[in-house]
Amino acid sequence: MKLVATDLDGTLVRGDRTVSPRTIKVLHRLDADGIVIVLVTGRPIRWLFPVYDQLTVRPLAICANGAATYDPGSDAIVHSTPLETDALAEACARLRDSVPGVVFAVERDGGRQMWHEPEFPVGPWEVDHESVGPASFAELLSRPASKLLVRAGAQPADEFTARVGACLDGVAEATNSSSSGMVEVSAAGVTKASALARVARGHALAAEDVIAFGDMPNDLPMLTWAGRGVAMANGHPAVRAAAHDVTAATNEDDGVAAYLEGLYRY
Repeated sequence: MKLVATDLDGTLVRGDRTVSPRTIKVLHRLDADGIVIVLVTGRPIRWLFPVYDQLTVRPLAICANGAATYDPGSDAIVHSTPLETDALAEACARLRDSVPGVVFAVERDGGRQMWHEPEFPVGPWEVDHESVGPASFAELLSRPASKLLVRAGAQPADEFTARVGACLDGVAEATNSSSSGMVEVSAAGVTKASALARVARGHALAAEDVIAFGDMPNDLPMLTWAGRGVAMANGHPAVRAAAHDVTAATNEDDGVAAYLEGLYRY
């Protein structure tokens, strides 16, 4: 495998938001050996820097479930496929018509900014962030969005994602990366797989050259596209069932690092 692609939360990153010394060492060695590393995450760009600060390498990052590809060396978005305003407005209109109590937020510019309806619940770590704030519904629709975030109170994650996805069929992609009941919506055809395939082509690599790691439904397209898709031992049941392989250890116990050490005989 000439390219290693890995999700962050629940995969490479532990529950306390740290990356283990063992994992850092393995990634450093892969980079030194000429293996391409790509971080592939649902996270917005503004959440990447605590991860980069822990690593000794600075790989390309596919953010917002494939909507933006970010180069930390130049601090630039090198490719972007957002929800355009017409599709964004159509998605919100459909959901407002069919989902009681639905509220919205948007990630813009790869997630450098997040704007949300006043009723949309925001995590405590975001409340005072300079690039996060309330906005009117009209303002949310005024510019393209990397992701549309959808909530409607407490919801079972998989069932609510399926409901939103059915509502947006032909307009946008719906997925989730947590059990919180928040659905993440991207432009039609935009997934972690579509963005990773583009990056691989840029290195003259094909799917069979790629190994990918992940744990949640938003990782499914990437894991099934890659030549070897590896689910985490702590992964969602559907992800473990669809993957080519499953790590022996969880993200808390260096599951990715241990797998890579065995694969590359480190």
